[in-house]
Amino acid sequence: MQRVGNHQSDMLGFLKSKGFDDESIERMFRRCKYLDCVERDKASEVWDYLRTIGIQERKMLNVISKCPKVLTLNLNEKLLPVVQCLSTLGTKSGELGVAITKFPHILFHNVEEKLCPLLAFFEAVGISEKQMGKLLLVNPRLISYSIDKKYAEMIDFLSSMGLNGEGVIGKILVKNSWIMGYSVEKRLRPTADFLKSIGLTMIDIQKVVVNFPEVLCRNVEKILRPNLEFLKQSGFNNEQIRLLVTGYPPILIKSIRHSLQPRIKFLVAEMGREIGEVTDYPEFFRHGLKKSLEPRQRLLKLKKIECSLSEMLECKHKKFLLKFELVEGFS
Repeated sequence: MQRVGNHQSDMLGFLKSKGFDDESIERMFRRCKYLDCVERDKASEVWDYLRTIGIQERKMLNVISKCPKVLTLNLNEKLLPVVQCLSTLGTKSGELGVAITKFPHILFHNVEEKLCPLLAFFEAVGISEKQMGKLLLVNPRLISYSIDKKYAEMIDFLSSMGLNGEGVIGKILVKNSWIMGYSVEKRLRPTADFLKSIGLTMIDIQKVVVNFPEVLCRNVEKILRPNLEFLKQSGFNNEQIRLLVTGYPPILIKSIRHSLQPRIKFLVAEMGREIGEVTDYPEFFRHGLKKSLEPRQRLLKLKKIECSLSEMLECKHKKFLLKFELVEGFS
């Protein structure tokens, strides 16, 4: 007991020397029951090593406060193998440090039992080594998911939707890795069913998932359905809504107040167009009011030029000016 007491005294001194206050230290001891058994020299080794891989001193306080168990890791047997494994993924300098800062628990996974099988799984679904590094270091929580349960369930779900072609699942994960954090039964399947209920075919839904997987991640009752009702109240019929969603799926998750409403108002009140025109060019809702819609409309109105929404918006600004023989200075 005396030895443990000495270690605790050592750790108290070590943590205070790093800038932790008494309240934070007490909380860390409660969160990690083995912390008071760690020798000061061992904790200092871990701290110094993490500093060498790009974690700033001020960020170290957040990392250790969030996950004090990090200081209990054996440097040579646990910490080095994990860091070396992650460092081989062709990532930029400093990215690993950022990943650990966001999700310190990444350090607790066994290389042979978890990291190597996960990397092999990513390779099997068509994710390149370079993309693996980006995936894991942007969203390190991916490492914590079970291959046999979480990943297998996701593959089964996507395959049931016909998204089992070579490299398709990998493309979806690279596009939006956060999809893995959502429940298939509580979030993803209900959203897919909702898309089907508003007239999208399975091919339409496949395109949504591949190109805009973030749409599948949103809550039906809190986001998608309110957006649907807003579009109906704005004057769109069911077929027009189907065309809008298939043409630009994010219309179902855009902010009504800050995105949809002001654009529809501008379309009708300022541009003098019929609301149904956007069904021919749903990506109208992608363009910014201040950066694109307003300046281009101002130029067209000044020159008394009439054109379709696609002719007006589907090109970059320089090409737009050349197309309609407009003067750059007016923009």
